[in-house]
Amino acid sequence: MSLPNLSRILRVASADPCRVPDSQSADQEIRRGLERVYRFCRKNRRGAAAVEFAVVAPLFFLLVFGMIEFGRMVMVQQIITNGSREGARIAVLEGAKTDQVESAVSKYLTKASILGGIVSVSPDPPGSATYGDPVAVTVSVPFDQVSWLGKPMSLGSRGSVLPFGRGLNLTATTVMRRETVQ
Repeated sequence: MSLPNLSRILRVASADPCRVPDSQSADQEIRRGLERVYRFCRKNRRGAAAVEFAVVAPLFFLLVFGMIEFGRMVMVQQIITNGSREGARIAVLEGAKTDQVESAVSKYLTKASILGGIVSVSPDPPGSATYGDPVAVTVSVPFDQVSWLGKPMSLGSRGSVLPFGRGLNLTATTVMRRETVQ
């Protein structure tokens, strides 16, 4: 409200303190004053939303893409764990060979669209273990090869946006006891 309008309302109110000003005219005065304030504030806030978006958007998208990458990392970890389990199931059988184990693990990982897995079997060859001895199958995958967002955004790449997790390898080991056919 401007000063002249305020003084007019005060004059009317002070002329007769018991008299209530006409509510309709007072409402109109208040409404006009609020509209002026609103227009003034709106003029001064032009572009504020764009600036706020420019500040918040990178953090928001980093958070969203970080959640996507973390979810992918957990998913790939589960897949290679299952792959090492499949390899260990073959490795503990009588007459198992390292090539058979590596082939089974590679086939499992390929079906899950995981490329670049490194498989190691201990003891090598697994058929050399005696009954009851542990046989271990380890599967390792560099995370930057399986990241959905590629090397610049992944947790495991050298040129990563994020400062941690560089050169991250996802590894899973399954150990089972050697069996014999009876």
